[in-house]
Amino acid sequence: MIVEVVAVGTELLLGQIVNGNAATIGSQLAESGLDAHFQQVVGDNLDRLESAIRLAMSRSDAVIITGGIGPTQDDLTREGLCAATGREMAFSDEYAEVLKARFAALGREMPESNLRQAQYPEGARLIANPKGTAPALMLDHDGTVLFALPGVPEEMRALMENDVLPELRRRAGVDRVIVHRVVRSWGRSEAWVGEALDDLYRASTNPSIAFLASAGEIKVRITAGADTEEDARRLIAPVEEAVVERLGGSAFGFDDETIEPILLGLVTARGWTLGTAESATGGLVAGRLTSVPGSSAVFRGSIVAYDVEEKRALLSVDDAAVAAGVVSEEMAVAMAEGGRKALGVDVVVSVTGAAGPDPHDAAPGTMVIGVATPERSGARTLRLPGDRERVRTYAATAALHLARLAVEGSWWGR
Repeated sequence: MIVEVVAVGTELLLGQIVNGNAATIGSQLAESGLDAHFQQVVGDNLDRLESAIRLAMSRSDAVIITGGIGPTQDDLTREGLCAATGREMAFSDEYAEVLKARFAALGREMPESNLRQAQYPEGARLIANPKGTAPALMLDHDGTVLFALPGVPEEMRALMENDVLPELRRRAGVDRVIVHRVVRSWGRSEAWVGEALDDLYRASTNPSIAFLASAGEIKVRITAGADTEEDARRLIAPVEEAVVERLGGSAFGFDDETIEPILLGLVTARGWTLGTAESATGGLVAGRLTSVPGSSAVFRGSIVAYDVEEKRALLSVDDAAVAAGVVSEEMAVAMAEGGRKALGVDVVVSVTGAAGPDPHDAAPGTMVIGVATPERSGARTLRLPGDRERVRTYAATAALHLARLAVEGSWWGR
């Protein structure tokens, strides 16, 4: 079964709202063993919406439309379905009473426009929406099943999970279990990862391998289908083992694991404490660590020292480090070692650099990460792409990962 997603809303085209619904639906379809070959985004225009629905029906077995079923004049999905399928608009007196009762229970007067939500293309089935006032719709037309769902993400997700996916799986005869396993890595380029795993990618269809790059990480997704979850995981296991072995120290976690709790766990396991000494990132590293519940068990504090004289006063940075330059490995090591003493902790990760847009002792994007542990101190210079905020975000991510390697005792190569 080929499924197509049509997201409705001019605000999506203008970038005022990120089209997160399409990503959520795509993920849910993949996890259910259903193929989504196409996605469309269309504005609040009846002619263009009709065309988008007609195109989707011409090439897909099922169409999921999100958005445009609210009570206002620009909610045109019901009209678009009627136009694309040649059906008349019907009205549900029963659902109109449901709407009135819902508003009465809240002690509110219902605007007359809410009755638009009781309209539906003739022949469609209304699906109760437990989280909102707009019912979803299901319509069979010339061999294609169409669903219209609210654009509100929470409402859409509930209807997908409880109504749409079970119906699609039933129609597709999908009874296999689909299992995904994601290996997360940092420190290698997407091209390097792709080349390292090329033979695995080409040789295996079940499990299959896909590469996902985001926020400085490369994720390797391994997907298997089988009669049971246990069988699917058994298929994944040898491929996962090979992937982790080839990625080496760049592999750091699985599935939804993120670097922050992993680093805190490693520090805890060694009986150490942790802090940060930041300049260019202005506390971003500390902020990410303290976002983890329970981080106070090992995280003791952060020193943000932007000015050179503050680095001297707060981190005991010496003349030699200052002479080497604010953006230097000598400075990063001095900040990390000074931070250990000032904070009274075992491990400090430091960040200094030129985030841009103007050069500051180095080209914009030049960032230096230092780590000091009870065993060793070291630093690494990175040249990161993008604007100031992207550089700072990527530098914070790099700092967490380089701290991980230092705490593991493996440090890092050039």
